Amino acid sequence: MLQSRKAQAAGHEVHYWEGGEGFPVLILHGVGPGTSIMGNFGPVLEPLAEHCHIFAADLIGFGDSGRKKAPPYFDVELWVDQAVALIDEILPTGPCGIAGHSMGGALSLKTASRCDRIQRILTSSTVGSQYPLNAALDGFWTLPDSKDSLRSGMEKMVGNPAALTEDMIDQRWELLQSEGYADYFGTMFDPPRQKYLDQGVLSEEELSAINAQIVMLHGRDDQPCPAGETTMALAPSLPNADVYLLGSCGHNLPRERSADYLAAAIALFGKKPQT
Repeated sequence: MLQSRKAQAAGHEVHYWEGGEGFPVLILHGVGPGTSIMGNFGPVLEPLAEHCHIFAADLIGFGDSGRKKAPPYFDVELWVDQAVALIDEILPTGPCGIAGHSMGGALSLKTASRCDRIQRILTSSTVGSQYPLNAALDGFWTLPDSKDSLRSGMEKMVGNPAALTEDMIDQRWELLQSEGYADYFGTMFDPPRQKYLDQGVLSEEELSAINAQIVMLHGRDDQPCPAGETTMALAPSLPNADVYLLGSCGHNLPRERSADYLAAAIALFGKKPQT
Protein backbone atom coordinates (compact mmCIF):
# COMPACT_ATOMS: atom_id res chain seq x y z
CA MET A 1 0.00 0.00 0.00
CA LEU A 2 1.26 3.48 -0.87
CA GLN A 3 1.99 5.87 1.99
CA SER A 4 1.53 9.64 1.70
CA ARG A 5 4.64 11.44 2.94
CA LYS A 6 6.20 14.92 3.11
CA ALA A 7 9.82 16.01 2.81
CA GLN A 8 11.82 19.20 2.41
CA ALA A 9 13.46 19.63 -1.01
CA ALA A 10 14.85 22.70 -2.79
CA GLY A 11 13.50 24.95 -0.04
CA HIS A 12 9.90 23.71 -0.29
CA GLU A 13 7.68 21.11 1.32
CA VAL A 14 7.21 18.27 -1.14
CA HIS A 15 4.52 15.63 -1.09
CA TYR A 16 5.22 12.12 -2.38
CA TRP A 17 3.79 8.62 -2.30
CA GLU A 18 6.08 5.80 -1.18
CA GLY A 19 5.54 2.09 -1.49
CA GLY A 20 7.11 -1.25 -2.27
CA GLU A 21 10.53 -2.80 -1.84
CA GLY A 22 13.52 -3.40 -4.07
CA PHE A 23 15.10 -1.13 -6.66
CA PRO A 24 14.33 2.52 -5.77
CA VAL A 25 12.65 4.67 -8.42
CA LEU A 26 11.74 8.36 -8.34
CA ILE A 27 8.66 9.17 -10.46
CA LEU A 28 7.89 12.66 -11.83
CA HIS A 29 4.72 13.89 -13.52
CA GLY A 30 4.19 16.37 -16.34
CA VAL A 31 3.00 19.97 -16.01
CA GLY A 32 -0.35 21.60 -16.72
CA PRO A 33 -3.16 23.27 -14.76
CA GLY A 34 -4.34 20.78 -12.15
CA THR A 35 -1.73 18.12 -12.94
CA SER A 36 -0.44 15.89 -10.13
CA ILE A 37 1.44 12.63 -9.71
CA MET A 38 -1.83 10.74 -9.25
CA GLY A 39 -3.35 12.53 -12.22
CA ASN A 40 -0.65 11.18 -14.53
CA PHE A 41 0.20 7.85 -12.93
CA GLY A 42 -2.75 6.86 -10.73
CA PRO A 43 -3.53 3.43 -12.25
CA VAL A 44 0.07 2.20 -12.35
CA LEU A 45 1.57 3.23 -9.01
CA GLU A 46 0.18 0.48 -6.76
CA PRO A 47 0.93 -2.31 -9.27
CA LEU A 48 4.44 -0.98 -9.86
CA ALA A 49 5.08 -0.89 -6.10
CA GLU A 50 4.68 -4.66 -6.10
CA HIS A 51 7.93 -4.90 -8.08
CA CYS A 52 10.15 -2.03 -6.89
CA HIS A 53 10.44 0.71 -4.29
CA ILE A 54 8.69 3.78 -5.67
CA PHE A 55 8.80 7.43 -4.62
CA ALA A 56 6.16 9.25 -6.68
CA ALA A 57 6.42 13.00 -6.13
CA ASP A 58 4.22 16.02 -6.76
CA LEU A 59 6.40 18.72 -8.30
CA ILE A 60 6.69 21.99 -6.39
CA GLY A 61 3.55 23.99 -7.17
CA PHE A 62 1.48 20.92 -8.04
CA GLY A 63 -0.69 18.42 -6.20
CA ASP A 64 -0.08 18.52 -2.45
CA SER A 65 3.44 19.96 -2.67
CA GLY A 66 4.12 23.53 -1.60
CA ARG A 67 4.00 26.45 -4.01
CA LYS A 68 6.67 28.96 -4.88
CA LYS A 69 6.28 32.28 -3.09
CA ALA A 70 7.07 34.42 -6.13
CA PRO A 71 7.14 33.97 -9.90
CA PRO A 72 8.34 32.56 -12.19
CA TYR A 73 6.25 29.61 -11.09
CA PHE A 74 7.17 27.56 -14.17
CA ASP A 75 10.70 26.68 -13.12
CA VAL A 76 12.46 23.70 -14.70
CA GLU A 77 15.69 24.33 -12.79
CA LEU A 78 13.81 24.29 -9.48
CA TRP A 79 12.10 21.01 -10.39
CA VAL A 80 15.42 19.43 -11.34
CA ASP A 81 16.87 20.65 -8.03
CA GLN A 82 13.83 19.07 -6.33
CA ALA A 83 14.48 15.73 -8.03
CA VAL A 84 18.18 15.72 -7.13
CA ALA A 85 17.37 16.65 -3.53
CA LEU A 86 14.77 13.88 -3.22
CA ILE A 87 17.26 11.31 -4.53
CA ASP A 88 19.80 12.50 -1.98
CA GLU A 89 17.40 12.80 0.95
CA ILE A 90 14.67 10.14 0.71
CA LEU A 91 15.87 7.38 -1.62
CA PRO A 92 18.11 4.63 -0.22
CA THR A 93 21.81 4.98 -0.99
CA GLY A 94 23.19 3.33 -4.10
CA PRO A 95 21.90 2.93 -7.65
CA CYS A 96 18.41 4.12 -8.46
CA GLY A 97 16.05 4.74 -11.34
CA ILE A 98 13.88 7.63 -12.47
CA ALA A 99 10.67 7.75 -14.49
CA GLY A 100 9.03 10.83 -15.94
CA HIS A 101 6.00 11.68 -18.05
CA SER A 102 5.84 14.57 -20.56
CA MET A 103 7.82 17.48 -19.06
CA GLY A 104 8.63 15.04 -16.26
CA GLY A 105 10.51 13.01 -18.87
CA ALA A 106 12.72 16.00 -19.67
CA LEU A 107 13.19 16.57 -15.93
CA SER A 108 14.21 12.92 -15.53
CA LEU A 109 16.80 13.16 -18.29
CA LYS A 110 18.16 16.45 -16.96
CA THR A 111 18.34 14.97 -13.46
CA ALA A 112 20.19 11.91 -14.75
CA SER A 113 22.76 14.18 -16.43
CA ARG A 114 23.62 15.54 -12.96
CA CYS A 115 23.28 12.39 -10.85
CA ASP A 116 25.42 9.35 -11.63
CA ARG A 117 23.41 7.23 -9.17
CA ILE A 118 20.67 7.01 -11.79
CA GLN A 119 21.21 3.79 -13.74
CA ARG A 120 17.81 3.35 -15.40
CA ILE A 121 15.43 5.88 -16.97
CA LEU A 122 11.88 5.44 -18.24
CA THR A 123 10.21 8.26 -20.15
CA SER A 124 6.66 8.40 -21.45
CA SER A 125 5.45 11.02 -23.94
CA THR A 126 8.53 13.06 -23.11
CA VAL A 127 9.50 16.50 -24.31
CA GLY A 128 13.06 17.84 -24.23
CA SER A 129 13.71 18.78 -27.85
CA GLN A 130 13.26 22.09 -29.63
CA TYR A 131 9.93 22.23 -31.48
CA PRO A 132 7.21 24.85 -32.02
CA LEU A 133 4.37 24.99 -29.54
CA ASN A 134 1.25 23.60 -31.19
CA ALA A 135 -2.43 24.37 -30.63
CA ALA A 136 -3.08 21.21 -28.60
CA LEU A 137 -0.36 21.95 -26.04
CA ASP A 138 -1.11 25.66 -25.99
CA GLY A 139 -4.75 24.86 -25.26
CA PHE A 140 -3.89 22.39 -22.52
CA TRP A 141 -1.60 24.95 -20.84
CA THR A 142 -4.40 27.54 -20.90
CA LEU A 143 -6.21 27.85 -17.58
CA PRO A 144 -9.74 26.47 -18.14
CA ASP A 145 -12.62 28.73 -17.12
CA SER A 146 -15.13 25.89 -16.88
CA LYS A 147 -15.27 22.13 -16.60
CA ASP A 148 -16.32 21.98 -20.26
CA SER A 149 -13.21 23.89 -21.37
CA LEU A 150 -11.09 21.60 -19.18
CA ARG A 151 -12.70 18.60 -20.87
CA SER A 152 -12.01 20.08 -24.31
CA GLY A 153 -8.33 20.56 -23.49
CA MET A 154 -7.97 17.10 -21.96
CA GLU A 155 -9.65 15.43 -24.95
CA LYS A 156 -6.60 16.38 -27.02
CA MET A 157 -4.42 14.51 -24.53
CA VAL A 158 -5.84 11.09 -25.42
CA GLY A 159 -5.91 9.05 -28.60
CA ASN A 160 -9.35 7.65 -27.82
CA PRO A 161 -11.81 10.08 -26.14
CA ALA A 162 -13.29 7.08 -24.29
CA ALA A 163 -10.04 6.93 -22.31
CA LEU A 164 -10.95 10.27 -20.70
CA THR A 165 -13.19 9.52 -17.73
CA GLU A 166 -15.35 11.89 -15.72
CA ASP A 167 -13.31 10.96 -12.65
CA MET A 168 -10.14 12.24 -14.36
CA ILE A 169 -11.86 15.51 -15.25
CA ASP A 170 -13.44 15.90 -11.81
CA GLN A 171 -10.13 15.22 -10.03
CA ARG A 172 -8.31 17.92 -11.99
CA TRP A 173 -11.20 20.40 -11.79
CA GLU A 174 -11.47 19.94 -8.03
CA LEU A 175 -7.77 20.68 -7.62
CA LEU A 176 -8.14 23.83 -9.71
CA GLN A 177 -10.88 25.02 -7.36
CA SER A 178 -8.52 24.92 -4.38
CA GLU A 179 -7.80 28.27 -2.77
CA GLY A 180 -5.42 30.35 -4.88
CA TYR A 181 -4.78 27.61 -7.45
CA ALA A 182 -6.47 29.33 -10.39
CA ASP A 183 -4.44 32.51 -9.92
CA TYR A 184 -1.26 30.51 -9.38
CA PHE A 185 -1.63 28.46 -12.54
CA GLY A 186 -2.84 31.44 -14.54
CA THR A 187 0.45 33.16 -13.70
CA MET A 188 2.50 29.98 -14.19
CA PHE A 189 1.27 29.53 -17.77
CA ASP A 190 0.92 33.16 -18.75
CA PRO A 191 1.43 33.50 -22.55
CA PRO A 192 3.45 33.38 -24.71
CA ARG A 193 3.90 29.71 -23.81
CA GLN A 194 6.70 28.70 -26.17
CA LYS A 195 9.16 29.82 -23.49
CA TYR A 196 7.92 27.10 -21.13
CA LEU A 197 8.42 24.37 -23.68
CA ASP A 198 11.90 25.74 -24.41
CA GLN A 199 12.87 25.48 -20.73
CA GLY A 200 12.65 21.70 -21.04
CA VAL A 201 15.09 21.43 -23.96
CA LEU A 202 18.15 19.30 -23.15
CA SER A 203 21.51 20.69 -24.18
CA GLU A 204 24.13 18.61 -25.97
CA GLU A 205 26.15 18.64 -22.76
CA GLU A 206 23.25 17.27 -20.75
CA LEU A 207 22.51 14.54 -23.28
CA SER A 208 26.15 13.45 -23.45
CA ALA A 209 26.37 13.31 -19.63
CA ILE A 210 23.61 10.70 -19.32
CA ASN A 211 25.05 7.25 -18.64
CA ALA A 212 22.08 5.01 -17.97
CA GLN A 213 19.89 2.36 -19.52
CA ILE A 214 16.96 4.22 -21.10
CA VAL A 215 13.52 3.11 -22.29
CA MET A 216 11.37 5.70 -24.07
CA LEU A 217 7.63 5.14 -24.64
CA HIS A 218 5.48 7.38 -26.81
CA GLY A 219 1.97 7.28 -28.24
CA ARG A 220 1.84 7.50 -32.04
CA ASP A 221 -1.28 9.70 -31.79
CA ASP A 222 0.19 12.19 -29.32
CA GLN A 223 -1.06 15.64 -30.42
CA PRO A 224 0.59 18.09 -27.97
CA CYS A 225 3.98 16.34 -27.94
CA PRO A 226 4.28 14.49 -31.28
CA ALA A 227 6.69 11.56 -31.11
CA GLY A 228 8.53 12.65 -34.26
CA GLU A 229 9.33 16.03 -32.75
CA THR A 230 10.18 14.82 -29.24
CA THR A 231 11.21 11.25 -28.40
CA MET A 232 12.39 10.46 -31.92
CA ALA A 233 14.33 13.72 -32.06
CA LEU A 234 16.08 12.98 -28.75
CA ALA A 235 16.82 9.29 -29.35
CA PRO A 236 19.78 9.74 -31.76
CA SER A 237 21.63 11.59 -28.97
CA LEU A 238 20.89 8.79 -26.49
CA PRO A 239 22.67 5.69 -27.83
CA ASN A 240 21.55 3.54 -24.87
CA ALA A 241 17.87 4.31 -25.46
CA ASP A 242 15.30 1.76 -26.62
CA VAL A 243 12.28 3.48 -28.19
CA TYR A 244 8.74 2.08 -28.40
CA LEU A 245 5.87 3.75 -30.27
CA LEU A 246 2.42 2.65 -29.09
CA GLY A 247 -0.47 2.64 -31.53
CA SER A 248 -3.92 4.00 -30.70
CA CYS A 249 -2.37 6.05 -27.91
CA GLY A 250 -2.29 9.78 -27.32
CA HIS A 251 -0.34 11.79 -24.77
CA ASN A 252 -1.68 10.31 -21.54
CA LEU A 253 0.19 7.04 -22.02
CA PRO A 254 0.39 5.67 -18.43
CA ARG A 255 -3.40 5.83 -18.26
CA GLU A 256 -4.29 4.97 -21.86
CA ARG A 257 -1.93 2.00 -22.10
CA SER A 258 -1.48 1.13 -18.43
CA ALA A 259 -0.67 -2.55 -19.01
CA ASP A 260 2.01 -1.73 -21.57
CA TYR A 261 3.46 0.98 -19.36
CA LEU A 262 3.63 -1.42 -16.43
CA ALA A 263 5.25 -4.13 -18.53
CA ALA A 264 8.01 -1.75 -19.60
CA ALA A 265 8.48 -0.33 -16.09
CA ILE A 266 8.61 -3.75 -14.43
CA ALA A 267 11.08 -5.05 -17.02
CA LEU A 268 13.33 -2.04 -16.43
CA PHE A 269 13.02 -1.47 -12.68
CA GLY A 270 11.84 -4.81 -11.32
CA LYS A 271 15.25 -6.47 -11.26
CA LYS A 272 18.21 -6.07 -8.95
CA PRO A 273 21.18 -3.96 -10.12
CA GLN A 274 24.25 -5.84 -11.24
CA THR A 275 27.11 -5.97 -8.77
